Amino acid sequence: MIKDLSTLVELAKNKRKRKIVVAAAGDQHVLEAIANATREGIIEPILVGEESEIRRIAAEIGFDIKNIEVIDIEDAYDASLEATKIIGEGRADILMKGLVSSGQLLKAVLNKDFGLRTGSLLSHVAIFETPYYHKLLGVTDAAMNVEPSLEDKIDIIKNAVNVFHGLGIVNPKVAIIGSVETINPKMEATMHAATISMMNYRKQIKGCIIDGPLALDGAISKDAAKLKNITSDVAGDADLILAPDINGANILYKALNFLGGATAAAVIMGATVPIVLTSRGDSGKSKFLSIALAAAIT
Repeated sequence: MIKDLSTLVELAKNKRKRKIVVAAAGDQHVLEAIANATREGIIEPILVGEESEIRRIAAEIGFDIKNIEVIDIEDAYDASLEATKIIGEGRADILMKGLVSSGQLLKAVLNKDFGLRTGSLLSHVAIFETPYYHKLLGVTDAAMNVEPSLEDKIDIIKNAVNVFHGLGIVNPKVAIIGSVETINPKMEATMHAATISMMNYRKQIKGCIIDGPLALDGAISKDAAKLKNITSDVAGDADLILAPDINGANILYKALNFLGGATAAAVIMGATVPIVLTSRGDSGKSKFLSIALAAAIT
């Protein structure tokens, strides 16, 4: 059981140093996170973007990039294409978003000629450290899939489970949450939850323990699960929360960060490599830990 996100840094340090390529790297907060990860010895960066701006920012923040490869490409989308080519050539293990829109980066990732497609759905996986839970807690999908279908949710779970496997958690507990714990044919999310839970029970989805539908309190509180008479291996001890849609996942993500005193690390899974795709609202610490998470699971 992993209790804090600092463990991600230690896990990454115990592996070979990973190469990370940053698309449109001329962003101060991104370069600060890259600098911290480089100093910790967990990554070797390749910086793609407007070289003069990258060097200016690096000098301002005291980041010595004398021995770091910098590829001068001014246009953000062209920089994203070059970064994905570098991944495809096997020259880097992780892709990171810099000063480029998520849409442009993902367009490059999904490029049919040299993108990073695997045939799997791309999905966002966040791992939280919160003072109100006894271990790290995963939340998916808060950023990519708006109204996932049953098939989408299965892929989203598999992507997130791969993250936990990369962290050494062999059989993570997955709670499919909603507003109720009963199966209601008028509430599609409860039908999805029941179907996926049964598929897991019958070994159609492996490598994890799944239960649902569960309300959030039943998923993370053993006391609540006991009061509700819920008999489950997952209730009160979930490793991963699957929300019904992007609204529920994103609200939970922001609530944990801004009301729950949590810190998060997050990656996009489903491509050939993990993608560190942080938002402008994420802290520098969160960006650094996201790099550590990607390095730890690669």
